[in-house]
Amino acid sequence: MSEYVIEMCNITKEFPGIIANDDITLQLKKGEIHALLGENGAGKSTLMSVLFGMYQPEKGCIKKDGQVVRISNPNDANRLGIGMVHQHFKLVHNFSVLENIILGVETVKGGLLKMDDARKKVMRLSEQYGLSVDPDALIEDITVGMQQRVEILKMLYRDNDILIFDEPTAVLTPQEIDELMKIMKGMAEEGKSILFITHKLNEIKAVADRCTVLRKGKYIGTVNVADVTAEEMSEMMVGRKVNLKVDKTEAHPGDVLMDVSHLSVHSKHGGKHHVNDVSFQVRRGEIVCIAGIDGNGQSELVYALTGLEKISDGSVKLNGAEIAHASIRYRNTHGLGHIPEDRHRHGLVLDYPLAYNMVLQSYFEPRFCKAGFLKYDEIFAYSDKLIEKYDVRSGQGSKTIARSMSGGNQQKAIVAREIDRDPDLLIAVQPTRGLDVGAIEYIHKQLVAQRDAGKGILLVSLELDEVMNLSDRILVIYEGQIVADLDPKQVTVQELGLYMAGAKRKEA
Repeated sequence: MSEYVIEMCNITKEFPGIIANDDITLQLKKGEIHALLGENGAGKSTLMSVLFGMYQPEKGCIKKDGQVVRISNPNDANRLGIGMVHQHFKLVHNFSVLENIILGVETVKGGLLKMDDARKKVMRLSEQYGLSVDPDALIEDITVGMQQRVEILKMLYRDNDILIFDEPTAVLTPQEIDELMKIMKGMAEEGKSILFITHKLNEIKAVADRCTVLRKGKYIGTVNVADVTAEEMSEMMVGRKVNLKVDKTEAHPGDVLMDVSHLSVHSKHGGKHHVNDVSFQVRRGEIVCIAGIDGNGQSELVYALTGLEKISDGSVKLNGAEIAHASIRYRNTHGLGHIPEDRHRHGLVLDYPLAYNMVLQSYFEPRFCKAGFLKYDEIFAYSDKLIEKYDVRSGQGSKTIARSMSGGNQQKAIVAREIDRDPDLLIAVQPTRGLDVGAIEYIHKQLVAQRDAGKGILLVSLELDEVMNLSDRILVIYEGQIVADLDPKQVTVQELGLYMAGAKRKEA
């Protein structure tokens, strides 16, 4: 019997203009949590997609329990007990939680779906693993953290014993991350084997037994996590020393840029306001962070400020002008930038080339358009400049279709576009979600540079490290209300957690 439950031997996978995986070997032991670490575009998700049958490699083979297996599609993978939670969830938005979990393995009798047994099994699994969900809720109505749980329950429902997690914590709150780590450890103790793609070194230190590092599609090495430091792993990953702390000087706030007064946003589903009587200001030269557990109104607040959702009540002023009911284009052309929470839904047109995505808010400007016709040469030249300046990695440069890029490089493209538009106020929601330490270091520097250039930043983050290191002021949101206005230098992470959970209040 082989020591390894899965072996990926000498895997090579190519796409137009890029070798995503170049002769990579990865070995997973039974009952271990094995981390896969690498920069954005290093080939981690591609390698796992090969294992899950979504891609076929040009070279190499896969062994399960020492025997060579052919995995032509995800159904083959499932039959072999391999399940995957993708970085961008594969859920049907107008289906319920329960329908999504059983999709593809439904029990049918006399042409009718038998849901009772499925419901019992789902509720038993959700209780066993601490993954509480509402089986009747529609996917489109639940938070991304809840959607993550649905994806995990999908794997458990299929009795998979080899579990692939692709960036599983990118969308979770600190409390949900701790919970997920416990769940993963429990699964490993039960004999399940876990492959865990992440950029977060502290998470690898917390749960992984071994770690394999990829860089630019090549295998760098496999280490025992207990034997190396986070700094050593980051150097293996990036090929240079990385500063894991944010360097910034004291803030010098200036004039008020955004003035939000008594803002309310009604819930689409009746009941409570999503955002209830919120007032705050963001000044030039400061980074104000909205911190809170996911689902407490921060998404609706951002939608209201950026024009994606109607305001029920209150006022929003940008540079002294009322924009509460202004169009999205008006806001964009009058000093507002937006790095959205959901890069696929609100940040990119996935089937457009990168060049078009770089000018989504500015294609109508004279430099890119004349007499109603686009100036393609100018658009592509501008895109090429941004790709180089912000190190956006794409197989075919500006011609690359956005959908084909890694999640991290899609994020870098959005950050590049928004910062280069030079807005007075940048609303950055989860700006480093799914990014590696090198890219996080770079984007944090960009945000601090914007602040120091006299711009205002409204940061919405679920990463407590990011909140504490980057903010000049922290506004805590709980159940749609601002419950505290805190100085990050005067508050501990534990105290911040109490405010976020609603156990403490401090009038802003």
